[in-house]
Amino acid sequence: MKRCLISIATLVFLLTLFADIGMAQSLPKLSIGLEKAGDSKDLSVTLQILLLLTVLTLAPAIIIMLTSFIRIVVVFSFLRQAIGTHQMPPNQLLIGLALILTAFVMAPTITKINDSALQPYLKGEISQKNAYDIGIKPIREFMLKQVREKDLALFVSFAGNPKPKTPDDIPTYVIIPGFVISELRIAFQISFILFIPFLVIDMVVASVLMSMGMLMLPPIMVSLPFKILLFVLVDGWYLIVQSLLQSFR
Repeated sequence: MKRCLISIATLVFLLTLFADIGMAQSLPKLSIGLEKAGDSKDLSVTLQILLLLTVLTLAPAIIIMLTSFIRIVVVFSFLRQAIGTHQMPPNQLLIGLALILTAFVMAPTITKINDSALQPYLKGEISQKNAYDIGIKPIREFMLKQVREKDLALFVSFAGNPKPKTPDDIPTYVIIPGFVISELRIAFQISFILFIPFLVIDMVVASVLMSMGMLMLPPIMVSLPFKILLFVLVDGWYLIVQSLLQSFR
């Protein structure tokens, strides 16, 4: 309580001192308000700002749904459960590593979008609609390369559109859900393979403990060091990252 009173008194003293020497008048002032638009250009700029804020709000969903992030983060999550370290590595580290690998995998696609759509639009050479039409093509190519034909045919049939003759005839809103479930399918397949060696260790440890009559000792406590040792000896992170990168080729 005494420290709190001293801190409050110090703050009041500093504010009084700043007001006396005129520093309060030099501090910047920030105000936000709404004014009537003078012409159509002002209204257009306002709508562009609102659209930009909306896109920034949806950016995490766009990163998750349209990129390789789904497959990578699901595999990392299953890996942590297979080893048995529920909070290690922490979520922030796994998500950060997944984002780095996503940026690495998507680098060619992002480069195409930047060179063919973003830079010409910033230079005023093309309109917003043309920039969108050009920029979405590399993303569509990436998703079509990874999506399974069966998953894509499912949403094409339920969309009620005419049967597409070429991939360009498939709408983007049809490709996205097919791409998502295809990514989940591949991620679960990789995770199943990851679980097998760790499951074998758990079964061996449980059998040994039962044969020794140590029924009260949780097998997970004994098998966890062996699973971590196995993961380190086989250079697990290298193998997993290598498998994930090769799966996108």
